[in-house]
Amino acid sequence: MKKKIDQAQVRKVAKLSRLELTEEEIEEFTGQLRSILEYVEKMKELDTTGVEPLAHCLPISNVFREDCIKESIGTEKTLANAPQRDGEFFKVPKILDDSSKA
Repeated sequence: MKKKIDQAQVRKVAKLSRLELTEEEIEEFTGQLRSILEYVEKMKELDTTGVEPLAHCLPISNVFREDCIKESIGTEKTLANAPQRDGEFFKVPKILDDSSKA
């Protein structure tokens, strides 16, 4: 490995991530990140020629059911337990105020 991660780099990443870290956390994360990068460097030594890339280590497949039209349960039954409703719709609290410009 050409350059090991140091505490200054951890501080920079924390600042960019808007994380407030204590000195103990900076020291701990520096060691952890250094270990991760050393492991990645060690993995680069492996000969992966002819090894097919994997998305998952186990054989998986999607199980599809037949897509068929079924009768709906209806608006009244759907909204029966709604805390509030506005006609045929769920009424939910406003989460954005007018100043958000969203």
